[in-house]
Amino acid sequence: MKLAICTDVYGNLSYTEMLDKVQSLGVNAVEMTAGGWASCPHVKTAELLADAGKRKAFMAELDKRGMEIAALNCSGNPLSPGEMGERHTQSTYDTITLAGLLGVKKVVMMSGCPAGAPGDKTPNWITSTVSWPDYMGPALEYQWNEVAIPWWKKFVEHCKANNVDQIAIEEFPCMLVYNPSTLLRLRSAVGPVVGINLDPSHLMVMGADPIASARALKGAIFHIHGKDARIERGLADIDGLLETKSVTESDTRTWNYVAVGCGHGMQWWKEFFSVVRMGGYNGHVSLEMEDLTMSVEAGVLTSIDALKQTISQ
Repeated sequence: MKLAICTDVYGNLSYTEMLDKVQSLGVNAVEMTAGGWASCPHVKTAELLADAGKRKAFMAELDKRGMEIAALNCSGNPLSPGEMGERHTQSTYDTITLAGLLGVKKVVMMSGCPAGAPGDKTPNWITSTVSWPDYMGPALEYQWNEVAIPWWKKFVEHCKANNVDQIAIEEFPCMLVYNPSTLLRLRSAVGPVVGINLDPSHLMVMGADPIASARALKGAIFHIHGKDARIERGLADIDGLLETKSVTESDTRTWNYVAVGCGHGMQWWKEFFSVVRMGGYNGHVSLEMEDLTMSVEAGVLTSIDALKQTISQ
């Protein structure tokens, strides 16, 4: 496996400054946002799509440093009703087109989450049993069969036409695909172009065991985010893991995203990467720094140190 960094953490730096910073950390691969909700500080998708010269210059900066693109990232909600869904759909299609032009084979995304019924204006993440209330079941079937699967079938054809081999879906809470079972349901419906961006932190905060999840996802792991989470002792015991407070309220939340090693120790991470490697994955692990309990620099250095000690190389 090889270490990469999700570069939005250095959104205050120019593209070339960011590459120099990442390389100074001993990392030679980057995951860069190109659409969706992100500000895309380092990939100007529209400009690159319009100008072959700019694409050549963009790639030349990587080449002269001996660096590579681990993946482009376009995390948004293309299944949302209304303007957001339209904008994010266009963004995802553009990202795939750009990936094809740059020779990037992997794009990280989220599945999206539709409304609960035709005419609804807000995405509806259904996590309660469909047994009761009785509107849950029809809403979930509508989301999958009338919105998600048709959208993804069409989108997969666009990926194939642009020689993008892997769409790595991050199992993010509030999306239709948020765990191994929902990922495998979508993959079964639309084909093996779809796999998972296995971000263990999301599974941790939903009460799952990412090591067990990795075993269940053998053959479907396309990408990994190196990100940890900590269940806050005492607080989670009282309120459980369903947390709606802002991520900035770290001291009162029942869980927090933290630097790698600050939620789970080195032995856990060694086992996680060992199991992933046994399952056939030997690609990039992209550090995603979202720890608000320390400075960006401290979080990045802490995480890099932990990941270098534990990834299976």
